[in-house]
Amino acid sequence: MNITVNGESHEVPENTTVAEIIAQMGLTGKRIAIELNKEILPFQQHTTHVLCAGDSMEIVQAIGGGQDDSFSFAGRTFKSRLLVGTGKYKDLEETRLAIEASGAEIVTVAIRRTNIGQNPNEPNLLDVISPDKYTILPNTAGCYTAEEAVRTCRLGRELLGGHNLVKLEVLADQKTLFPDVAETLIAAALLVKDGFEVMVYTNDDPIAAKRLEDIGCVAVMPLAAPIGSGLGIRNPYNILTIVENAKVPILVDAGVGTASDAAMAMELGCDGVLMNTAIAAAKNPVLMAQAMRKGIEAGREAYLAGRMPKRRFASASSPLDGLFF
Repeated sequence: MNITVNGESHEVPENTTVAEIIAQMGLTGKRIAIELNKEILPFQQHTTHVLCAGDSMEIVQAIGGGQDDSFSFAGRTFKSRLLVGTGKYKDLEETRLAIEASGAEIVTVAIRRTNIGQNPNEPNLLDVISPDKYTILPNTAGCYTAEEAVRTCRLGRELLGGHNLVKLEVLADQKTLFPDVAETLIAAALLVKDGFEVMVYTNDDPIAAKRLEDIGCVAVMPLAAPIGSGLGIRNPYNILTIVENAKVPILVDAGVGTASDAAMAMELGCDGVLMNTAIAAAKNPVLMAQAMRKGIEAGREAYLAGRMPKRRFASASSPLDGLFF
């Protein structure tokens, strides 16, 4: 049967109780209030009240005041500004734990050929990183031409059942893994024409970033430094110029090494940061994922707060008036 929970339609079995819905949402034991069909349902009735087809529930909790700081693109809204990849972990369990610790809602995956003769019981990445829990972002990692990238995106869309949101990257060479901007522009135009919602990896060139935005990419992702280098943001003023000129979200992609790099990206006004190696190659990936999450949050809050102006000379914190000597 169909019911509505907080404005969204849900299919649930007959004889489902309110408490079972609360448990499915991970809210058991939390301080919440329930309105059922515009009438308050007392806490004591949550376990005994059986829902009927067409019921409408509102579940509310107390939150802090202030404005919502989520960000949106391609018709989707996200609370976490940290996006993470799935490569380079020692196993799928470490992948799962690190991604959970990061708080990320968007997870990138590479599209690769299936191994012929693979054990059918071998776990699949999407069994661990469920599309029901995360927004899965197929990427074109390893592509060196626009044709390869377009083919990969089309396979990714088929794999995920018509999913149009993709991360485009077209690489120039294997040593630097810098983007081939000319091929990226071609691929972006073809994908946008084919109905894809393209988040695009590019260099830290404000002109290239603007051209990709003009093509119709839903987000532009300039590199901080070469992929997997951990060097941090090498050209902060270029990133700042890209942010100032953009009308779509700007997310730093590639080169982040530690939490302070992530914080710097956010302090520059970026909408988010995508990373993989910085977490996966850490000695403790799960702990680093937590650090990155906090770095993103701290950097965003500092950006919203508005930092003090830089001065060449000292400025006393305490007033000079009233000194007794």
